[in-house]
Amino acid sequence: MQTILIAGAGKSSIYLIQYILTYAPRNKWKVIIADSDANLIKEKIGRSTSAEVAAIDITSAAQREPLVIRADIVISLMPPHLHIHLAKDCLKHKRHLITSSYISDEMKAMDGAVKKAGLMFMCEMGLDPGIDHMTASKIIHGIHRVAGTITSFKSYCGGLIAPDCDDNPWHYKFSWNPKNVVTAGVGGAKYLSKGKEEELPYEKMFAGGKKVQVDGAGTLAYYPNRDSLRYLDIYEVPDIKTFLRATLRHPMFCKGWQVMIELGLTTQDDVVDAQGTTYASWLKKKCGFTGKGSLQQFISQKLKIDDDKVIPMLEWLGIFDEKPLPAGRRSSADIVLGILLEKWQMAPQDKDMVVMLHEFEYLHKGRKTKLSSSMVIEGEDREHSAMAKTVGLPIAILARLILNGKVIPPTGVVLPVMPSVYRPVLTELAHYGIVFKEEVE
Repeated sequence: MQTILIAGAGKSSIYLIQYILTYAPRNKWKVIIADSDANLIKEKIGRSTSAEVAAIDITSAAQREPLVIRADIVISLMPPHLHIHLAKDCLKHKRHLITSSYISDEMKAMDGAVKKAGLMFMCEMGLDPGIDHMTASKIIHGIHRVAGTITSFKSYCGGLIAPDCDDNPWHYKFSWNPKNVVTAGVGGAKYLSKGKEEELPYEKMFAGGKKVQVDGAGTLAYYPNRDSLRYLDIYEVPDIKTFLRATLRHPMFCKGWQVMIELGLTTQDDVVDAQGTTYASWLKKKCGFTGKGSLQQFISQKLKIDDDKVIPMLEWLGIFDEKPLPAGRRSSADIVLGILLEKWQMAPQDKDMVVMLHEFEYLHKGRKTKLSSSMVIEGEDREHSAMAKTVGLPIAILARLILNGKVIPPTGVVLPVMPSVYRPVLTELAHYGIVFKEEVE
């Protein structure tokens, strides 16, 4: 009997767990699901007789390591900073590992030892990163086969709210880790534009009003996503002049969030004492309100806001209200997160929408060609979200293919950019409606 350890039973786990449990009886798998919340696990497993509940503290080696020892393969959906605990156990006990998160420096440093042990630590195997790597690599390898020279690659992805459920002025609701949304872009971004390396600081991340048209989703805004340059070698595009990975949002979201940044409301470096403080007094202090005119007018003039929809967006959040802050000391970013957890919460019947777009430009026999590849998927409801589907299924499918001997695990700390991985995974994802539409001009 083979055993799978799934660490994490949160927002993104439902499709992954359901997929694994569907295949478990016929494959005689034991599926251990570990999380700090036993109720979360029980919600996900239903009446499955293949599942085992493990309510543990993942940071406790005494609780965690025995589960890793029992496993043939380990899947981690834990917050990124917790993967390393499982990674060290997997290396020690020679177990393959799959995660959906970006490769951390700590994980990257393990590459040599992981290769030597003949193990696979497959990272960035979710949506973005994940499906983006696989679909982009498939196109890149196809262009290379016909001796094409890729000159430009832009990849965009966003987790949004479906149009039918878009009922707030920010045109956004949480379909994944809320804190990651609030801290998005904090580290700045790097990318390649017309042969020049560009670096964008957090303070300008959401400014500029850059937009892109996506078939089936309309006009969306985008901002650069982290360090695109680190993928140049991985994607094997030595002659490329433009290389950008970006995140999609509604245009008004970007306008509103840029104002939040300029007001200092998203900083994690200050400390706000709630004693005697209201949302309005916190905002006044942050923006240096002089007391002349209304707070709304002051902010509009100070930041030169020229869109009359932005201030109502801020008012909708309640930050102009003379309502006391929750007790305690916290950063401004934490205050904002508390507001948004309520305001941007999906209702049970709400549907999210995942949008991905790749834009390529390449030369073939002296002719310039443009190729676009796009995907738009809506979720079923809050629990069965498009985000959970596109993050969880690639991981689950790869795990099954490896356990069934259909895929030979590539060794090292790797990404899913090799044909032996992306071909069978993308083929099966298509059976679940995760497909791309291509256009060439």
